[in-house]
Amino acid sequence: MLEQIASPARLKSLSMADMSELAAEIRRTIIETTAQTGGHIGASLGAVELTLALHRVYDTPNDKIVWDIGHQAYAHKLITGRREQFSSLRQLGGISGFLKRQESPYDVWEAGHGGTALSGALGMAVARDLKHDPHRVIAIVGDGALTAGMAWEALNQIGHLKTALVVVVNDNSMSIAPNVGAFSRYLTELRSAPGYTRLKQEVENLLDGVPVVGGPIRRSVERLKDLLHFAVLPKNVFEALGFEYFGPIDGHDLDALIHVLTNARQNEGPVVVHVITQKGRGYRPAEKRPEQFHGPGPFDIASGKIRKSAGSPSYSQVAADTLVWLGQRHPELVAITAAMGDGTKLDRFAKAFPDRCYDVGMAEQHAATFAAGLALSGMRPVFAVYSTFLQRAFDQVVHDICHQNLPVVLAVDRAGLVGADGATHQGIYDISFLRAIPRMEIAMGKDEAELRSLLVGAVSRPGPVAVRYPRGTGQGVALGDHIEEIPWGTAQWIAKGDDLTLVGFGPIVYSALQAAALLQQQGYSVGVVNARFVEPLDEVTLSQVAHSTRAMVTLEEHTLSGGFGSRVLEWASRSGVHIPLRLMGIPNEFVDHGPPSFFLEQFQLTPEGISKRVEEWLRSGFEHA
Repeated sequence: MLEQIASPARLKSLSMADMSELAAEIRRTIIETTAQTGGHIGASLGAVELTLALHRVYDTPNDKIVWDIGHQAYAHKLITGRREQFSSLRQLGGISGFLKRQESPYDVWEAGHGGTALSGALGMAVARDLKHDPHRVIAIVGDGALTAGMAWEALNQIGHLKTALVVVVNDNSMSIAPNVGAFSRYLTELRSAPGYTRLKQEVENLLDGVPVVGGPIRRSVERLKDLLHFAVLPKNVFEALGFEYFGPIDGHDLDALIHVLTNARQNEGPVVVHVITQKGRGYRPAEKRPEQFHGPGPFDIASGKIRKSAGSPSYSQVAADTLVWLGQRHPELVAITAAMGDGTKLDRFAKAFPDRCYDVGMAEQHAATFAAGLALSGMRPVFAVYSTFLQRAFDQVVHDICHQNLPVVLAVDRAGLVGADGATHQGIYDISFLRAIPRMEIAMGKDEAELRSLLVGAVSRPGPVAVRYPRGTGQGVALGDHIEEIPWGTAQWIAKGDDLTLVGFGPIVYSALQAAALLQQQGYSVGVVNARFVEPLDEVTLSQVAHSTRAMVTLEEHTLSGGFGSRVLEWASRSGVHIPLRLMGIPNEFVDHGPPSFFLEQFQLTPEGISKRVEEWLRSGFEHA
């Protein structure tokens, strides 16, 4: 069946039996592909029937389907002309794991952060109305995305404008982790009232049949409708905001979905279609372990066992275990995650201290200000957050944390290149925006042992601190019971060199050491410094380096615009230090999906690439800095 679907238009002529067969084949394809490539399998398996119904009812791409991130959109990719490329999912040079406008005219919105679809869709709908176009706009949001404050800002304006827009709430009780909060409980209340839409319609049909004579009786009947509505049905927040509400609907019942979406399409105002789906539908291991199958790496289909790299613990594990260690010694320490308890490994802290760990849902802005309130009241909060998601809380870090100089620790996970998730998830901007903020201290160790030391030091600082660490396993250094104390704000001068000194920030220090060895084989005397801090920068050590070597090179796995090297360059300019200085890092561009090793080689940040560029520079007499 799937081979016959060159475009969504083909769906309109299929029987319901053919549609069901197609759904089963799509599920098999998603499972077989992600078993090899990894990917967001759980949500995509849950949205297969919903995807088919949407493309059958609506005239895409003329009608605009706006997906809130691409976690649920693999079926969408398969039926919009990318079946033959699907095996390249998330691979270098292959199709993206998220939606990408340059891939297909059916991808009308790109997003890797949840909660953006409603605002984007409203913008498209208003533009449509201003241009007097007839097409429809549909936004599909997960229930987890509705914990994002931005989503409620959009709902508020949609209801106010009464714009013709269909909002499909794909409710599977999860975002990445199980959803939390009052709104999650509210959706559970709606789910537990089966036949909401059917019962509502029956009540209204019954009352509409009552003979009406004169205005007073008509008003009485309308009032009776309202009284019965609130007596037999849950209070509906969407209707209070001005939406017509349909649901809850079984998201795996094609007949019901097509019927309700057809009705919603004809509505001239805002509509919410509340759809109940099962994350991981059709693949038993994903149904039983939805958190682990949110976005796993490659796995064995038969057993459901996810393939994991052996060896050293991940940086996330080391960070979480260090926080547990600190929690045992500091009763005021509390941990915060924004729907990433498993990803950041804070579930370990939650298990040890259930009353001191808070999952706020997909709400990074709230998490940052929540941490500020905790810190202001004598607690020591640690907000563990991916670098890419910290971007969402920039104003809160500026206004609520740093302006008040509060002792909040940002444990910045996935700092650096992240691989298959691609451009929206690369953690290569946080130094730039964090170091622009007064009072913010920024640190990163060269390995997992220094990560432990920096976290221990951070929780004793009087103001805000960001401790960065990358995705993946550490360097394999021994981690004993003793955690070494690092004097705050000091660099580590590992080796001295007369010709040139490499100053690295983060694990790239190990590449610097290997590059120095390669250069020494060519007869050069090359030193290495492990910077460890951007703020406060160890200006004393850098001054000593500048007076003992002919040139300096900074190294970082971060954009060069406003990064660590830029900070060193500003120091040299301000201090009047006259030394040839070259910055090596990531160009100011969006970095696509692919193995970090590929991009490190492309940007010449491997030991071989570093040594080659440095040798060329040395031979040129430092003419091309």
